[in-house]
Amino acid sequence: MRACARVLCGVLAAAGLVLGVLGCGGGASGGEGAITVWSWRTEDVAAYQKIFAEFEEETGIKAEFKPYKNTEYDTILETALKGGKGPDVMQLRAYGGLQPLADAGYLVPLDGKVERLDEFSEQALDGARRLEDGRIYGVPFAIQTLQVFYNKRIFEEHGLEEPRTYREFVAAAERLEEAGVTPIAAGGRDIWTLPILHSVVGAEVYGGDRFVDQVLEDTSAFTGPRFVESVAAVREILPYLPEDPAGVSYTDTQVLFTQERAAMFIGGSWEAGYFRSTNPDLRFGTFPMPPRQGSGPGLVSAFVDGSYGVNAASDDKKAALRLVEFMASERFGQMFADELKQISPVPGVEFRDPVLRGMVSDYEANHTPYLLLVYFRYGDPSGTDLLGQGLQNMMLGKATPRQVAESLRRGVSQWYEPGMLREVSVG
Repeated sequence: MRACARVLCGVLAAAGLVLGVLGCGGGASGGEGAITVWSWRTEDVAAYQKIFAEFEEETGIKAEFKPYKNTEYDTILETALKGGKGPDVMQLRAYGGLQPLADAGYLVPLDGKVERLDEFSEQALDGARRLEDGRIYGVPFAIQTLQVFYNKRIFEEHGLEEPRTYREFVAAAERLEEAGVTPIAAGGRDIWTLPILHSVVGAEVYGGDRFVDQVLEDTSAFTGPRFVESVAAVREILPYLPEDPAGVSYTDTQVLFTQERAAMFIGGSWEAGYFRSTNPDLRFGTFPMPPRQGSGPGLVSAFVDGSYGVNAASDDKKAALRLVEFMASERFGQMFADELKQISPVPGVEFRDPVLRGMVSDYEANHTPYLLLVYFRYGDPSGTDLLGQGLQNMMLGKATPRQVAESLRRGVSQWYEPGMLREVSVG
């Protein structure tokens, strides 16, 4: 089976889904008898308070959810763990992002301790697997898909429907631009968002699964014509982004879309819950970037977002393990899907939200891994950082698509070796 197919193809099917940092160690910061949970999701506080209230009712254990800014979280967490401190339970980045923390001995291996992990698909578990020993260090919490969100009211007002071809997509953007509406809320100030933009716009251009197999065998494929064209595809849509897009932040784009000042938003499935909570009256839907050739289903990039791990230095590992056991339960998975409007990999979860069901349906119809996150974050410099910086430079007129691609190839070639990720995904 092809390498790319092994990562995500079986995740949904196997899950049975239906359409002051250093002072915060050992749970001490959570108050009397509480365990602490750290996250990079500041948007999710209310949902986790509700979920953890259910956990406390079931077990008598109080859990405190403490989020940090997404772009600062990794540094804050690593600093705390190096000092023998940190939370009892923490959100862990997936794939390559997990490796340094597991390698340093900061995490408790969970296979053999959380029984229900045996029911998760191998593809979902790969996001929490350490390469060195093959063990699982976290309970996977979400599968994310990348696509275009659109404002139904704005589309209706301008006589637009979901585009089925790339030509229709561009025509819709041009009509909106002519009418004085910002067609696409996307920017380049926060470089982590730019590989997402590229994956949505460019995955079909570079060839999806077939290209993934090629580049895993030879990173020179990054400078081949298909990938260079995929970078150029990002440049093609820059006229439909806000003015001076390189200075537009991630938060700016969220505001533009939720305040109905932009018709489309390019991003991940995790945005759905935030959009609903920020503007309950917002009517929105999603679609994959339409194909340039023909009118078949658009290609959806996807990845396992992260997992919840236990701090090896926790003062209350027993309670922390009880919480991650709860996080592997169908009860938690269903609440996660219902409250956060995200795709849970927990077996047996049903999707009740229509937008979420639509994203799952699009994923099942035609998908590919989010290439740079899944495979090229296992070394430094990471593929996502390299492409993000390159795309920002292109937005500023400082780099051509070929120069962006060459910088990416040169950077990942410093550490990537063909076959080094053979253990990633065995499904």
